[in-house]
Parts: sequence; C-alpha cells; structure tokens
Amino acid sequence: MNHAADAELFGAPGSRTARAPISALRQELGVIHALWLRDTLRLIRERSRWLGLVAQPLMLWGILGAGFADSFHIPGYEDVSSLQYMFPGILGMVLLFTSIFSTMSVIEDRQSGFLQGVLVVPASRASLVLGKTAGVTTIVLVQSALFMLAAPLAGYAWGAVHWGTLLAVILLANTALTCANFVFAWVLNSTQAYHALMSVVLMPLWMISGAMFPPPSGWFGVVVAANPMTYGVAGLRAALGVPAGDAPSLAVSLAVLVGSAGLSLVAAIAATRRR
Repeated sequence: MNHAADAELFGAPGSRTARAPISALRQELGVIHALWLRDTLRLIRERSRWLGLVAQPLMLWGILGAGFADSFHIPGYEDVSSLQYMFPGILGMVLLFTSIFSTMSVIEDRQSGFLQGVLVVPASRASLVLGKTAGVTTIVLVQSALFMLAAPLAGYAWGAVHWGTLLAVILLANTALTCANFVFAWVLNSTQAYHALMSVVLMPLWMISGAMFPPPSGWFGVVVAANPMTYGVAGLRAALGVPAGDAPSLAVSLAVLVGSAGLSLVAAIAATRRR
C-alpha cells in the first residue's frame, strides 16, 4: 500500500473518508479491517512465504520425530510414537513462529512511518492491536490448516480430531502469543534486538512446554507448569486426542489460555500508549 492509499483508507485529513462524518464504531472497525487486509495481502503477494508455511514445520517434525524414535518412551503409553507425540508440539511451534515473524512488521511499520499515520486516526489504540491480531490469526489459521493435512501421517484420523476444541485453542493461544510479541515489538527499536529477545525468551519456553518430551517431575516439572505455553500445547494434544502423561487437562488449559490472552491483550493496548 502506498501512503496515499493508506491516507484514504484510514481517513486522514484531506481524504474522501475524512469529509463525511462516520460513527465511532465504524471508524474502529475500519482500522481493524484495514490492518487485517494489509497483513492478508502481504501473505498473498509474498509467494516465497508459502514454502516456509508448509515445508519448515513438516521438516522439523520429520527430523525430530525420526531422531527420537529409538529413545522416545512414555510410561503407560508405549504405543505412542515420537512422531505422533511431537505433532501437536510442532503445531504449537507454528503458532509461535508465525506470531514472531508477523509482529516483527510492527517495528518496520514504525520505522517507515506507517504506524504514525494509523495513530492519528480518530480511533482507539485497541483497534490497532485487534487489527494486527486479526491479520496474524488469519495467517495462523491458513498455516495450521495446511499442517493438519499431514495429520494422518502422524496417526491422527481427521474424523477423530475435535475440530471445535482445536480451533478454540489455536485462537486463544495465537491471541496470547501475538499480543505478547506485539508488546516486545512496540518497545524495541530494531529487528535485531527483537530477534535476540525472541531467541532467549520464547524459543526456550516452547522447548520446555511439553512439545518434545512429557513434563518431568521435580523442580523442572514446576518450571514447565509455570510456563504458559505448556497449556497451549496441552490443549492441542487434547484436541487431537494424543495422551500426554501428566499434562494439564483441557479445562485447565483453556482457563489458562483465556487468562493469558486477556492479560496479553491488555498489555498490548497499554504498550501502544507509550511514545
């Protein structure tokens, strides 16, 4: 989108939409729709991203699953293979990576001046966060759907998947991750700093979320239980129907995800009030 189109789209002074009074609700929905459409068009036009949408998670799942095949073992669930166990964990990684790379554009948009144009629109800061979250959610749903095409290869019949539960977990986990990453992207000044922070904070959280191995006992198990991503991965496992040993139940996972999504959303809106 060029600056003239952005000005007309968001109702900047001198544009056609600025000449006619519009309701506050319509203005809020217009900002959300514009930001959602912007991220969606980026996905459609950047065709090179489609290879990564499918190839990266499938390759990682195959490599890790095959590598741990001989040593993987869950007491009481000897018939669960490493490929089957790690499939929901890699789906959780899809949510994490998509939210990281999609919210990185917040830094680029701020540096290019696009966000400054959005902030002068007579709409709340919440519409900015919700619009960005809606765009990332669309990308996540597309990537998750493509990844789920491989579910039968992991031993999951499509007819046995609890699709409603899976959708709810994906939406809640994506909202929590996207809004949390939005906060980081808003307060950091460079993509290099953003990448460094993601590498030392979010990647380890995914690794100890039960994505690759069952939650252990002892002090390390306490660390895993305190990790919010543990409940996202546990919710994905429950939706797919794979046993996870001592993983949190679906009810507990959904409750934590709702709380995490709400807190992250509030934090993201508060962050936009910073200069």
